[in-house]
Amino acid sequence: MIPGKYRSVSGRAANNVNCGLHLVIQTSSLPEKSKVRFKKVEFKLNKDTSSFPGRLLQHDLERNYSSRQGDHINLVSSSLSSFPILQRSSEEKILYSDRLSLERQKLTVCPIINGEDHLRLLNFQHNFITRIQNISNLQKLISLDLYDNQIEEISGLSTLRCLRVLLLGKNRIKKISNLENLKSLDVLDLHGNQITKIENINHLCELRVLNLARNFLSHVDNLNGLDSLTELNLRHNQITFVRDVDNLPCLQHLFLSFNNISSFDSVSCLADSSSLSDITFDGNPIAQESWYKHTVLQNMMQLRQLDMKRITEEERRMASVLAKKEEEKKRESHKQSLLKEKKRLTINNVARQWDLQQQRVANIATDEDRKDSDSAQDPCQIDGSTLSAFPEETGPLDSGLNNALQGLSVVDTYLVEVDGDTLSLYGSGALESLDRNWSVQTAGMITTVSFTFIEFDEIVHVLPKLKIKFPNSLHLKFKETNLVMLQQFNALAQLRRIDQLTIDPQGNPVVNFTLWKYYVLFRLSHFSMQKINGTEVTQNDMIMAERLFGILAHVASSELPQYRLISILGDARKKQFRYLLESKGKKPGIINEENNDSKRLVGENTNRATLNYTTKDFYNEKLEEIKEKKKFCKTYIEDLVKEATEINMKNEALQKLWPQMFIELVRDAVIEIRNKNSYMKLCLQQITDQK
Repeated sequence: MIPGKYRSVSGRAANNVNCGLHLVIQTSSLPEKSKVRFKKVEFKLNKDTSSFPGRLLQHDLERNYSSRQGDHINLVSSSLSSFPILQRSSEEKILYSDRLSLERQKLTVCPIINGEDHLRLLNFQHNFITRIQNISNLQKLISLDLYDNQIEEISGLSTLRCLRVLLLGKNRIKKISNLENLKSLDVLDLHGNQITKIENINHLCELRVLNLARNFLSHVDNLNGLDSLTELNLRHNQITFVRDVDNLPCLQHLFLSFNNISSFDSVSCLADSSSLSDITFDGNPIAQESWYKHTVLQNMMQLRQLDMKRITEEERRMASVLAKKEEEKKRESHKQSLLKEKKRLTINNVARQWDLQQQRVANIATDEDRKDSDSAQDPCQIDGSTLSAFPEETGPLDSGLNNALQGLSVVDTYLVEVDGDTLSLYGSGALESLDRNWSVQTAGMITTVSFTFIEFDEIVHVLPKLKIKFPNSLHLKFKETNLVMLQQFNALAQLRRIDQLTIDPQGNPVVNFTLWKYYVLFRLSHFSMQKINGTEVTQNDMIMAERLFGILAHVASSELPQYRLISILGDARKKQFRYLLESKGKKPGIINEENNDSKRLVGENTNRATLNYTTKDFYNEKLEEIKEKKKFCKTYIEDLVKEATEINMKNEALQKLWPQMFIELVRDAVIEIRNKNSYMKLCLQQITDQK
């Protein structure tokens, strides 16, 4: 018997076809005295039009369609064979020559069917058959129904080349196999079995309906070659992802209800199917999500039904609007991902260059120490203006990172990032960004400035710009900046204001000094700092800082000569210093209490002001300038000495020649005025000639 679903086939429209099999099924019975009951079936084969009205096997084919019970058959046992032999009367063969129903006959084996060469429809539903056999002679068989048996393996079908419908639902089959010769198969029902993998069906190019519901499938793939498949039923499995469905050009109906699909990405291939019009996801985790329906519709605009419900135009419109918004979000997300990846690669590149630079500095320091050791000289002492090198531990970068870094341009050797109220600078090249024209709004928002992978000496040069460009900056962060001595903190005094200071231990050995925080509080006391490395500054901290470094600063400033103090102090400090000098000449009683307080305050600031920091580059520039001045002075003195020597030599020569010259002058004068008249005439003549 064919399942009851076939009864509705005759009512389908004739234009909904694409297969060469047309079944018209009508229930009929013989008189009660007949031993076998059949169903009337008409077959129409049309190879030219290839029509099959309606959906021959729908998604609920796994249901157990009951048929009329009480069929009577004659099964005769034979001594020559262990199989029963089917016998029908001549009248029955004439009336129902193309069909045979052995439903609910408690068969454990397939009987031998002889003399039924014209049989096209064979029904073994609801028996106990464990193996398909004894039907190889039925080569004209078109439909074979073995629903609800105990078959464990597909076999015995190799000679049935005309078979179009094979129903093996509700058996014990574990593997799809032995279908190589069934190339004309149109319907294959394997629901309710134990199949774990879709395989060995790629050659079924005429297959239109495939039912694999209620199996043990965990994924869907290997569907290539099923070019005629229009309906695929995969309900009630354990499917987590789907592939190859987009390679089915005729697929219209796909049923994935009650599986384990949790994201649309696991079934993304469905979006590439242009023929799919009906799909179900109900009973999956994905169907519980709020975005489920809109996501499916926006990726599968060709759908007409979703979860057996017709899709309205309003739903399509809403899905289209959400799709555009989602696309914009994806573009923005992609853009942010690219920027984030570019930032990561740039920071890695800057870190790599920083490590190489620190390694070079360490190697130079090592070479100098080795030379000093070889020459048996004392190691050179580093004064306050030079920078000590602390080599960083460096390790080789992996090949993937190296390849990525090789693609970066020169611009990517530094990074400037504004994130909310924080300006982050990576690499020395980022300091040039302080020269750009920052908008007033952006510059006013910046309250935190972070320096990473930049030499502190290079940062010192831009501190005046920082004060001007970002007047509201209150928090400075330093990481991998080579802060190695307390004197370097003196440079921060030129800023306008600092409320917080963060010195990362990484790349800043100065934090290993126990008293570094107290020195910062003492030197930058005029800022009234609130936090250092995230810790609140207390009044006790300020008192301790003054006790530790106040006397040392006073001694340092008092030992400096006046000209040195004036050169160290800026223009703003010179007036205060002159006030101190003028105050020293007055009697103690003249200066009132207010002046004493002012003097004390000015003195404290002056003491701190003498604690300055000179960078290595600036110190070298000063040395070069001093050398140039010395060279100029030396050349100038040499020129003066040379000129004085020449003058002295000329003077000595004149002294030697002067007596003789004087005599000649007197002689010439006497000779000229010896004849008075002649001399007068000559003078008059000279006067006349001049006129």
